[in-house]
Amino acid sequence: MTEYTSKHGIVSKQPFELYMAFVDMRNFLQMLPEDKKQGVEADYDWITATVQGFKIGVMVKERTPYSKIEIIDNGAPFKFSGSLHFDAVPSDPGKTDFHLEFSADLNFMMKMLVGGKIKDALDKVVDSLVAMSEGRMPEGVDEETLRKMKEQAFGSQN
Repeated sequence: MTEYTSKHGIVSKQPFELYMAFVDMRNFLQMLPEDKKQGVEADYDWITATVQGFKIGVMVKERTPYSKIEIIDNGAPFKFSGSLHFDAVPSDPGKTDFHLEFSADLNFMMKMLVGGKIKDALDKVVDSLVAMSEGRMPEGVDEETLRKMKEQAFGSQN
């Protein structure tokens, strides 16, 4: 297994608020633009999608309330696992130190194709979440998608 760890980002939300946005896999489906929802299905514990002809599924393995969510593959072309970490910031209880960990069993060809992009993608998720929590537009996201993402992640008052 090859392991990847994202950068840490300080998100302007309490750990329980951020955790609750990620705890239900259906939330991810609701954040997708309408034109991307075809072929994507979700339930509380899992989400599946067909991407470039490959069916990829993710399932929640374990939830540790307000601090960590562990995921595993569920019908993917390779084995993987990951975790989302929601750590309290001791100096500011209104913020969360957020990061991602990801492990993948990639063959040589897959490692060459996607291996270098995984760390960048993890870092981009962290950067986007930090930006959204501060009311900034994440890079590469249009305003309507951002509105839906913020509403889903942080409630409709933001």
